[in-house]
Amino acid sequence: MQGKGIIKFFAILLAVVCLYQLSFTFVAQKVERDAKDYAKGNLLKERSYLDSMATQPVYPLLKHTYQYCKDKEIALGLDLKGGMDVTMQISLVELVKSLSNNNPDVALNQALANASVIAKTSTADYITLFVQEYEKLAPNAKLAAIFSTKENQDHIKFNASNNEVKSFLQDQAKVAITQAKTVLTTRIDQFGVTQPNIQLQQGNRILIEMPGVFDKERVDKLLQGSANLEFYETFDNAEFYQVLINVDKILAAKAKINKTDTTAAQKVAATAETKKDSTKADLSLLNKVQKNAGKDSTSALGKKNQLNQNPLFAVMQLNTRQGENGQPQLGPGPVVGYSAQKDTAKVNAYLNSADAKSVIPHNVKLLWGVKPIEKTKIFELYAIKLSGAENGPVLAGDVISDARPSNDQKGNPEVVMVMNSDGATKWRRVTAVAAAKEPKKAIAIVLDNNVYSAPTVQNEIAGGISSISGNFSIEDTKDLANVLKSGRLKAPAHIIGEEIVGASLGQEAISAGLTSSLVGLLVVLIFMVAYYNRAGTVACIAVVINVFFLMGVLASLNAVLTLEGIAGIVLTLGIAVDANVLIYERVREELAHGKSLRIAVTDGFTHALSSILDSNISTFLTGFILYIFGSGPIRGFATTLMIGIVTSLFCSLLISRLIFEWMLKKDIQIKFSNPWSSHTFKNAHFAFVKNRFKFYIFSGVFILAGLVSMFTQGFNYGVDFKGGRTYIVRYDQPVSSESVREAVVLTLNKETIVKTFGTSGNQVSITTTYLIDDNSNEAGTKVQEQLKTGLAKVPGKYQIMSQQTVGPTIASDLKSSAIYAVLFAILIISVYILIRFRKWQFSLGAMIATAHDALLVLSFFSLFKDVLPFSLDIDQKFIAAILTVIGYSINDTVVVFDRIREFLELHHAKTDKPEEVINQAINSTLSRTIITALTVIFVLVVLFIFGGDVIRGFSFALLIGVTFGTYSSICVATPVIVDFGKKDLR
Repeated sequence: MQGKGIIKFFAILLAVVCLYQLSFTFVAQKVERDAKDYAKGNLLKERSYLDSMATQPVYPLLKHTYQYCKDKEIALGLDLKGGMDVTMQISLVELVKSLSNNNPDVALNQALANASVIAKTSTADYITLFVQEYEKLAPNAKLAAIFSTKENQDHIKFNASNNEVKSFLQDQAKVAITQAKTVLTTRIDQFGVTQPNIQLQQGNRILIEMPGVFDKERVDKLLQGSANLEFYETFDNAEFYQVLINVDKILAAKAKINKTDTTAAQKVAATAETKKDSTKADLSLLNKVQKNAGKDSTSALGKKNQLNQNPLFAVMQLNTRQGENGQPQLGPGPVVGYSAQKDTAKVNAYLNSADAKSVIPHNVKLLWGVKPIEKTKIFELYAIKLSGAENGPVLAGDVISDARPSNDQKGNPEVVMVMNSDGATKWRRVTAVAAAKEPKKAIAIVLDNNVYSAPTVQNEIAGGISSISGNFSIEDTKDLANVLKSGRLKAPAHIIGEEIVGASLGQEAISAGLTSSLVGLLVVLIFMVAYYNRAGTVACIAVVINVFFLMGVLASLNAVLTLEGIAGIVLTLGIAVDANVLIYERVREELAHGKSLRIAVTDGFTHALSSILDSNISTFLTGFILYIFGSGPIRGFATTLMIGIVTSLFCSLLISRLIFEWMLKKDIQIKFSNPWSSHTFKNAHFAFVKNRFKFYIFSGVFILAGLVSMFTQGFNYGVDFKGGRTYIVRYDQPVSSESVREAVVLTLNKETIVKTFGTSGNQVSITTTYLIDDNSNEAGTKVQEQLKTGLAKVPGKYQIMSQQTVGPTIASDLKSSAIYAVLFAILIISVYILIRFRKWQFSLGAMIATAHDALLVLSFFSLFKDVLPFSLDIDQKFIAAILTVIGYSINDTVVVFDRIREFLELHHAKTDKPEEVINQAINSTLSRTIITALTVIFVLVVLFIFGGDVIRGFSFALLIGVTFGTYSSICVATPVIVDFGKKDLR
């Protein structure tokens, strides 16, 4: 074996890296266990403990903080942790209307309405559909006449073609979607979600995953609110610091007096308002307070004393800096204080109290910066000046006509902001006032009550074009430019898909996933040792190392582990053994030829390499296609599958080889079978090719029956393929699905479907299309209220464990993507087979076999959709199963093809009949085919039994798919080669 030193070095390096990446999960979980022990069931206390540990070093060796470790740990998906999954769609209808200045043109508005209807079933982008519809309605009209407004004149000329207008609208749509993602990201960050996942998806959609969040009404309100951009004048820190000192004094005094003594409180407030202490005295006092806080704030008594003596300054620091004389001096600008993220809520409570408001001027609004100071969890507090009789901003965001990232003369990142004529006039007046002050004033750019930037105005700005500079990165300028455009690009986001997984259901999924993984691993290990003796032990070691490497790589990629991901791990356990089986069967053949153990091992690895690579590459391709076309949990499954294939190849081909080399060097006896398994499938002579027409008839009849069933009774489509709302409801006692249906149909609609969910008898799945086309914020609440009214009529207490909402548009797109994914997978694999085997008969056989497997599984799901006691829904998980079956089937087929090619080369004389050679090749691989299939079937049975109700249909699809795939590799794919290649194969 060449390069053993390099392989050992790489294996050790990979092990160290994986251990390092997994260590973050161990450290974060230890801190969380400490928090639970400390809180003793008090969730607020537990949360407070974790917040306080966010910036504390908790990693013993490298001094990483808890927050750093938390960000690096293996993230759990919603189905394991519980939480909300929201798909939002940007309203491009309203965007186009705003870009046309709400032009009343009849053709324009009719084209928008038509495009909205077509978009529900079309894969084309909305802007393209709109332009097509407009040209149908007004074939001689030009869009430029509508969109070449004063605000758009820098981009669209009056004589621009419709294609140029279309490109402009598409660019603006991209900007609006990116800007919406920026706004939504900020809102989610402020919601306090741990490890949120926000992704731009196909078209104009944004996927938001929020683990641990269950307040649907609050989330819906937060995410669907319109972005509000405003410009405010600011106070300078020197003008405002005394107000904060007075607030701290009144809060401290209030803590000392009797809560019922309102007269005393009023006296304290009056004293704080009228007292004119010197700046030096107050700052000296503050300096003393902060020094004392630094000395004893670590003790519980010290914290309590600080909170009593200086309540506000115990959780907030004034904007001061140390002067040359060692005394604190006020920092410049509109920032008046700093606070740790965990303390901002406490600061807000203090500043919004009646006592604080009694000394804070009415024209002041205190707002936090949108992001923490770089590499910290510290946020800046700004003093915003309210203007005019309405106490509002000096300028609204709708005056912005353009904003773009740029660079100043020194190459530093900045943002160029362009205003319309009305805005330019107001901006000139505002900047003139700000620049004339001493010190010069800053203008705060505020979106959704968060300060994104507060640049100081150096000079009066005429013409409406401004440059905003600061300590910006390139990404900062992009974000700020998108924020500035939010005032003009009116493109609200609506929720079109939503899923809520209850925390208890998530915990059950974790238990089910862990159980299925451990039992699956145990079954594989026992079987390999039982069948392959000591060589099976080597395979077991390789499989365990493979799981370790797989988890380490997932952690390093910050992949989200879902229940489908755990299914991918369990499936990988079965597939990982396949390479070992191929090698061991080859070694057994070499030993049967009388070779020594050392030579047999070497030749076994060498001769099996081609089959192993071909089979695993083809399976990897299906995983890649699944990743491209899938979303959410399905991507998690695909990611796990692809990584598992790579790590299993490394362990099976290299780690196993190293172990065998070591055992041979130590003269350790290696056996590749037990007495009962040594002759299994040896000298098999089944007439597969001769009986091929019987297989054709069986497959043809089954598929024909399935097609008839598909066209007559169809499928049970999951909510993600037909649209609607699905609720998983658990009762405290067994209930019949029929009684639940009778109750909820009266309050929802007749199309409502109720099915038993799981095997416990007390859970039902309820799917309804009631109000699915209603995009209002209240629609989901109305549906749930009606549902609860119906559920209350069924005897027993109930709990809604999870809920999912999918709009008609996203359902249509998912269905189209699924069809394309399956067809594309079959095509790609067929091309790969053609390249590898250089005969079109092999490629045709692979194509027919994979299509055959897909049709058999579809037929099964249609024929038995209402027969089996568990769900056989056609949804995204089912498509993942179909693609995995295709990958597994082609894996099997490639191994058989590889042996056929080898045998045809050995028996190339024209006297040898191809039918006999091919039949002999099939029989020679029968042991490997059956053993691998049994291994995978074992783990899938474990997954089916222990994996939980959520993926029972998914695991069942895999189970029957693997069975059909094994059958097709032997009985369909190879006979096709015989019937289409009788001449070419001689």
